Amino acid sequence: MDIQHRLNDEATQAFVASHRADNVRLLALMADKFPDVDMPWALQQIAGWQSARQKLPSWAAKEGIVYPPHLSMEQCSSEQTAKWKAIDNLQLTIDKSTSTAPLPLNGLKEQGLLIDLTGGFGVDFSFMARDFKRAVYVERQEELCAIARHNFHLLGLSHAEVVCGDGVEYLHQMEEHATVIYLDPARRNEHGGKTYAISDCTPDVVALREELLKKADFIVVKLSPMLDWREAVRLLPAYYTEVRIVSVGNECKELLLVLSDVVAAPLRVVCINDNEVFATGSAATQAKTYEGSLSLSSGPLFLYEPNASIMKAGCFAELCEAFGVEAVAENSHLFISPDFIENFPGRKFQIKAISSMNKKQLKQTLQGITRANISVRNFPLTAQQLRQRLRLKDGGDTYIFGTTTREGDHLLLVCCKKGDLTK
Repeated sequence: MDIQHRLNDEATQAFVASHRADNVRLLALMADKFPDVDMPWALQQIAGWQSARQKLPSWAAKEGIVYPPHLSMEQCSSEQTAKWKAIDNLQLTIDKSTSTAPLPLNGLKEQGLLIDLTGGFGVDFSFMARDFKRAVYVERQEELCAIARHNFHLLGLSHAEVVCGDGVEYLHQMEEHATVIYLDPARRNEHGGKTYAISDCTPDVVALREELLKKADFIVVKLSPMLDWREAVRLLPAYYTEVRIVSVGNECKELLLVLSDVVAAPLRVVCINDNEVFATGSAATQAKTYEGSLSLSSGPLFLYEPNASIMKAGCFAELCEAFGVEAVAENSHLFISPDFIENFPGRKFQIKAISSMNKKQLKQTLQGITRANISVRNFPLTAQQLRQRLRLKDGGDTYIFGTTTREGDHLLLVCCKKGDLTK
């Protein structure tokens, strides 16, 4: 792929610049009107830039970045998730835990070697490589390698080496010991369908585990957020394992495993949602439950809903211990406290009223409320069914949680965000 030739194509570059914000499908229908334009390449660049505006804003802001075909763009990490693979942020999550000592990851900018065996578009690599003296990107597709060479130069990664070849073969032939090997196994089968099991991905990290741990101090593996992290840890044992669950906008995006046989330390679980970080040395699920009856008679109560990463991790006992909250019930995954906890990792509310499902009490409790945001946790109705039962429109400043107490009572917790109590 001659990228420079395409970048020197003035007609195509002018078309991309003038139609960057236009509808790609409509532009495709206009191909006959622009015979001098390399339309497939132009549309690829326009679609890529439009995607990057949201997914990779720092790349979209840099003139000259070349974008790959749609599938590679779709599968690449976002900027928000990629930054959590950078060593500085890895060290940050480790320092936040009191259960294990920081790992020896400092000083990599002076001496470390990073090898990315599944290069792709190179987003993760670009964020990780800045922390290493040397960095090697390995990718089978020549087109992606050409794009990577061009983009890495623009991104200031002059020390990055691009290798066009098979990552597994490169691993087998490696003679130099790496500091970190990174893998993002392809989660699609030969028919293009999505796969989730580790052994169904390419390459099969389970089969390569021993060799990987011998040839690097640390292995970082990106897995499907659909996977059970406990099963992933069982399949990929190591002397040290960190499970990192990364969410963006309260949506679970990535499951990362950091593995090492040069460090012996207890399992760590790190839950990340945007800039919220909750790290724990274990992940027990049995949370401390509230032993009294839910009532506002003794004073205000605040309700807490953990973020998506904590929900995925299931580290509810550690959450109770760290923040002094108590679970409404064992399976509710909703937590309460008489105090407002500003730094709780999740959504925070003040409970305005508590109601049973008794029609008379419901009518009294919901008087004057015409719309609400409705959620259910451990409740016999879905959110939509509860909305229909309550005859409320969606939205507004009121939040209603349907849940079940440890005594088996079905309750509605009518809440507002902190500061909205007077509304």
